[in-house]
Amino acid sequence: MCAASTFDVLHSRKYLSLESFRKNGQGVRTPVWFAADLVGGTPPTLYVHSAADSGKAKRIRRNSQVRIAPCDSRGRLLGDWIDARAEITAGEEAGRGLRLLSTKYKLWMQLVLFFSKLKRRGDVIFAIRPA
Repeated sequence: MCAASTFDVLHSRKYLSLESFRKNGQGVRTPVWFAADLVGGTPPTLYVHSAADSGKAKRIRRNSQVRIAPCDSRGRLLGDWIDARAEITAGEEAGRGLRLLSTKYKLWMQLVLFFSKLKRRGDVIFAIRPA
């Protein structure tokens, strides 16, 4: 299956299990919200929002290799793992990712951003692309 059709299957889902890797190679799975950019980008790109000081952000800064799979809100897998690469975006691409997330999750995403500002923590947007 090509990357575009694999990511297209994920597009209809609400949650994604993002597995990033510790220094010792152990995987850490986290259910996250995501938004897909299947038309604007080549290759297709998924965007994820996180706190800049979160464990997953630290792990991705160290090792961009990740695995993703559709899941429910508790992280129970609903499909197969896909090897991918994640990077922290900036500027225009981060803005695009945030707009896609805000469109998909509407008021919920606005609440996340509001409370993030109250806590005065930095935020990042990950771009996830096929490996």
